Amino acid sequence: MKPANSVLSSYGVTVFETMSRLAIETGAINLGQGFPDDNGPENLRRLAAQAVIDGPNQYPPMLGIPELRQAVAAHNKRFYDLDVDWQTEVMVTSGATEALADCLLALIEPGDEVVLVEPLYDSYLPMVRRAGGIPKLVRVAPPNWELPREDLAAAFSDKTKLILFNSPQNPAAKVYDADELAFIAALVEKHDAYAVCDEVYEHIVFDGAAHTPLMTLPGMRERCVRIGSAGKTFSMTAWKVGYMTAPAHLLGAIAKAHQFVTFTTPVNLQRAVAAGLEQGDDYFDSLKTDQQAKRDRIKAGLEAAGFETLHTGGTYFLSVDIRSVGFNGDDVEFCEHLIRDVGVAAIPLSAFYQDGDVRHFVRFCFCKQDALLDEAATCLKNHFT
Repeated sequence: MKPANSVLSSYGVTVFETMSRLAIETGAINLGQGFPDDNGPENLRRLAAQAVIDGPNQYPPMLGIPELRQAVAAHNKRFYDLDVDWQTEVMVTSGATEALADCLLALIEPGDEVVLVEPLYDSYLPMVRRAGGIPKLVRVAPPNWELPREDLAAAFSDKTKLILFNSPQNPAAKVYDADELAFIAALVEKHDAYAVCDEVYEHIVFDGAAHTPLMTLPGMRERCVRIGSAGKTFSMTAWKVGYMTAPAHLLGAIAKAHQFVTFTTPVNLQRAVAAGLEQGDDYFDSLKTDQQAKRDRIKAGLEAAGFETLHTGGTYFLSVDIRSVGFNGDDVEFCEHLIRDVGVAAIPLSAFYQDGDVRHFVRFCFCKQDALLDEAATCLKNHFT
């Protein structure tokens, strides 16, 4: 039999699936996979349900329904003072992962170099390679997650087509500051490159900090694609509604890829997301404060169990150093131990790196019900203290 595609078939089952299956088999509390355990805002769910009844339930415009594209443009102006033409610079996708795939398929020619900053969300590298790109990896590493500027500068060249950039960053929970963003922007401009910016956690930033899109920096408006996610912003990851903002000359090319990937996204969900983006500041403020409270709750529980915790500036992930509780194995062994012997699931950080030398840190997801976080903390404390 002829083989399947050599790039995609080389990847096995993700560690997220492996750990989640094991958690289900053992009945462990799952703080591994990154999704909330509630149903999201009721007003948006009701609106989506009614939109199915009201219809239409046929193909919407390929770029997305006007009301959502207008809402995305208004959202850009409201939060970041970006002036966006909703007709030529906004597109709706079936999730942010599809948006990423569209960008990579549309912008990369075989042999183009793509700069990526580890730790990486799991779709980045397969899609870069499948599109024919040559990955140039730079890493921020625990426990301090410092941007290695010399390494980053060295990764850029005249062959660089784009940087795929994630801030706030999963799983590092790093929010890039103004000086770091300026350094990245200078490299993008110097090498006549683009930046595909995965900003799905844009509204989950803590301690009074603010998210700054790279697109807002001087010289970046015409070079950046900015990707957002209703799944993250409204805690409904199953909806798979993403949206991107890009200059017209880039969006036109990216839309061609979207046309042949999914073409459209369910109309009822688009209508609900449009209403969601137009909600008052109280919604977006409460999203931050609620998740920050959960971060602080699990942090206190983990530290009471003896863990050394790493800083979480955004997202809904917190990492720990497993050596702080006297564990001598690696992070994969530790996660298996947690599931089988403690009853709590986490994710090994080594899964987000290509080189296996980051072996002493694991990630916990805290966007869960408080009672579940407390139960997990109790299990951990009883086992390790």
